[in-house]
Amino acid sequence: MIEVEQLTKRYGPTTAVRELSFTVRPGHVTGFLGPNGAGKTTTLRMLLGLVEPTAGTATIGGHVFRRHPRGLRHVGALLDAHDVHGGRSARAHLHALARGNRIPRRRVEEVLAEVGLTGAAGRRIGTYSLGMRQRLGIAAALLGDPPVLMFDEPLNGLDPEGVLWVRGLFRRLAREGRTVFVSSHLMSEMEHTAEELVVIGRGELIAAESLAEFAARGTAPTVTVRSPDSGALAAVLVKEGAQVDRRDDDTLQVRGAGAVRVGELAHEHRLLLWELTTQAASLETAFMELTADSVEYAAGETR
Repeated sequence: MIEVEQLTKRYGPTTAVRELSFTVRPGHVTGFLGPNGAGKTTTLRMLLGLVEPTAGTATIGGHVFRRHPRGLRHVGALLDAHDVHGGRSARAHLHALARGNRIPRRRVEEVLAEVGLTGAAGRRIGTYSLGMRQRLGIAAALLGDPPVLMFDEPLNGLDPEGVLWVRGLFRRLAREGRTVFVSSHLMSEMEHTAEELVVIGRGELIAAESLAEFAARGTAPTVTVRSPDSGALAAVLVKEGAQVDRRDDDTLQVRGAGAVRVGELAHEHRLLLWELTTQAASLETAFMELTADSVEYAAGETR
């Protein structure tokens, strides 16, 4: 289990993480979300003892990570796929990690096979694509068969097959009772991967809850309705108290009235419908709305 309590990190006058508290429990894939500059990587680096907190605590399994002897047996992590010696082969890189953590040599071949790199294990890492480096980083994280795994943007550079593989891997690790903590800026991907979320902005906690609960925070579901009588239907819906936006000559977007009620009103007033569709709230919509004030660099409109 990962526990963060009142964690703060300041760099001079800049506060990267401010009084952050959350818990990541085993048995679930937990997504760690936030805009660029939100403090996600700094938080992960504090958890791994690579950055000293200014205040607060960050523990894994009840202990500060640096107190764990042979750390790869306790925590596996991928923070930066480029942070490897390009002149070494993948096999040599993993053998060095295994020796330093007293992990059996056979485990190197097991993880190479698991991530699909057996055929390229003798090549220098400097010749690897980003996707191959990501797979190698995941192999290193799995090397010690640890109960806790942390990944920072693990999908960068992966092709569609690789993305599907990573989704399945993370879910399997969680089903085995491990703690799986995944930092990502890909909201749509977290919708397919995570069950729980920790969301931060400008180094502060915005939410720590299930994916469904977070998605429900966003704008209420909308109803799209197409009708040759859209003008008359819009008047009826406004009178009912709904908010109606016209998309084009025959298409309306309705908030404040569900699809069933829209259909009933159309029937009562003998108005023909061509389409009646509900768009549920999405994780991406909720994320954009709830982190709008936490974006470090917002693009302006093009004029």
